[in-house]
Amino acid sequence: MTEVKAPNAVMNWVGGMRFEGGLPGGPVTLIDADAKEAPGPMVTLLLALVSCAGADVVSLMPKMQVELEAFSMEVRGERAPDHPRRWTTLHFTVHLKGKGLDETKARRAMDLSIQTYCSAINSLNPDIPVSYDLVLG
Repeated sequence: MTEVKAPNAVMNWVGGMRFEGGLPGGPVTLIDADAKEAPGPMVTLLLALVSCAGADVVSLMPKMQVELEAFSMEVRGERAPDHPRRWTTLHFTVHLKGKGLDETKARRAMDLSIQTYCSAINSLNPDIPVSYDLVLG
């Protein structure tokens, strides 16, 4: 007998090109394919990548004896000109400030996230080059 598993995510159309989705029974996120009322699917994918990598970096800082004071991350990418117009490159700019922070620790945290921990990044096609710059302040 095949076990029926609960969905990992659910989505409902709310009109136009707008959709709400999230965990079954949990909070929802609005996604607007026209990008008028909310980010579209491709920007939402980028947000998933930066929040996943961000969670890794934030959780690694205390283990590296860093007291994080400020953190933000940007991502930009290039998309293929033809359909399915997938992301073909990704580049993160990571802004970090904290007591005990140095470039070696910041690079170690980002490398661990990109190469090992971030399931969102590691779910992408492995042919997509992922790079980053650090801005320490």
